[in-house]
Amino acid sequence: MNNKSILITGATGDIGREISFNLAEEGYIIIVNYPMSSLKEEAEALIKELNQRFPNDHYAVEADVTSEKDVIELFSVICGKEHQLYGVINNAGITKDKLLMRMSLEDFEQVINVNLTGAFIVCKHAIKTLAKHRDGVIINLSSVVGLAGNAGQINYSSSKAGLLGLTKSLALEYASRNIRVNAIAPGFIKTKMSAKIPENIVSKIIDAIPLKKYGTPKDVAGVANFLVSDKANYITGTTIVVDGGLTRK
Repeated sequence: MNNKSILITGATGDIGREISFNLAEEGYIIIVNYPMSSLKEEAEALIKELNQRFPNDHYAVEADVTSEKDVIELFSVICGKEHQLYGVINNAGITKDKLLMRMSLEDFEQVINVNLTGAFIVCKHAIKTLAKHRDGVIINLSSVVGLAGNAGQINYSSSKAGLLGLTKSLALEYASRNIRVNAIAPGFIKTKMSAKIPENIVSKIIDAIPLKKYGTPKDVAGVANFLVSDKANYITGTTIVVDGGLTRK
């Protein structure tokens, strides 16, 4: 156990949960962010499990990352605690997949607002605390579609590509304050969301992946753990791709 905390947005999702457990095992206090009251029970269940498996002062805070007012209140709660905020993992994200001709402006803007603008707002207010300590990490969860694109996901691809630019620029701005900023770009990961993909499509996806298998949330969490740790002390402004060799970039 230590006195450092990690804020994870969208922590109740499959990848967010696995990152939470992984970092809690390393002794960090986990701050679970969830966006709406309907997810409160799920967030509290996650906190209960975290505290049972890795006893610490883990806690949950409701905040919509697209609302600057909510995010300001989120960091007000965090700064009111006795622990030091050490890391932020921007994991909150949504999809609204459609081909361009069927995609409404609302479909596009909602995905951009959560996936990209939300990360910007969280980074903007987190950086004040991290810079004060001159010590910290930010990890943005992007995607291989932000590197290679994907038909039917113009909104999602745009948001994830934008996160890569945000990551590189923020890394340059705050390297002098000893704040490392990196991104993770997962490929096809086995989650509740991917479980909805039809079997015939799954077989085509697997065939295109050199390792011939889906990744798991643990694969992504392991990279997050590495980037938070001192082992990645000389790494900033980069993107680690976790895709079984699919994009090879």
